[in-house]
Amino acid sequence: MQALKIAAAGMSAQQMRVEVTSNNLANMSTTGYNARRAEFADLHYQQVTRAGTINATDGTVLPTGVQLGLGVRPASISVTLSQGSLSQTGGDLDVAIEGQGYIEVTLPSGLSGYTRDGALKRSADGQIVTSDGYPVVPDITIPDDARSLSINAEGEVYAYFSDRVEPELLGQLSLATFSNQKGLEAMGSNLFLETAASGPAITGNPGEDGLGTLRQGYLEDSSVDAVREVTELIEAQRGYELNAKVITAADQMLSATTQVR
Repeated sequence: MQALKIAAAGMSAQQMRVEVTSNNLANMSTTGYNARRAEFADLHYQQVTRAGTINATDGTVLPTGVQLGLGVRPASISVTLSQGSLSQTGGDLDVAIEGQGYIEVTLPSGLSGYTRDGALKRSADGQIVTSDGYPVVPDITIPDDARSLSINAEGEVYAYFSDRVEPELLGQLSLATFSNQKGLEAMGSNLFLETAASGPAITGNPGEDGLGTLRQGYLEDSSVDAVREVTELIEAQRGYELNAKVITAADQMLSATTQVR
């Protein structure tokens, strides 16, 4: 009986939906996190009678036919690209991206990673790095005697010194964007990798060519909507229960069939 397999596929789909929702709720406080959505597609259809065929009885053309669906499958888990609210931190190296763009970093493997987590830090040798110690691209080194830093909306990094009036320009932060941002590969730690689906990185200065601007002393909050996620969780739970009831009903029908004498 196909109903058992169809209902099992439905339960598996709802379970994945719950897992995606739970991951969103777990990352409600993750800086720069964008919610994920599980998307599904129906499976192959069994063509019992094709639409448009000629009825052998009277020669008429069947307008619809008989097509039996065989269940559901996961199609994708896509990222909902939306700007999170900005929270003020007051940190010199905390920068939030207002608009599109990712900060590029160099991974230990030599590959480039991309992040919207602007909680930057200063390494032992004065280099600007992420919380995990990955250096920001392009490299910017802060002098040991720098009293404070200033990062403007265009990404220019200035250092102030006790014995000088005018600040010193240390470098320029850049941003990267992609033709298909949803095609990026998430690798954890708020980092993404370029893929064939995302296309190559397009880099530029903040505020240019559609890129966002930087806001010093702020961090971008997660864009997860708790109310929507809880609603999604309830829907998935009820969908799982309904598919379980289908399995129970199919089992009872099979039991009745085996008892026929």
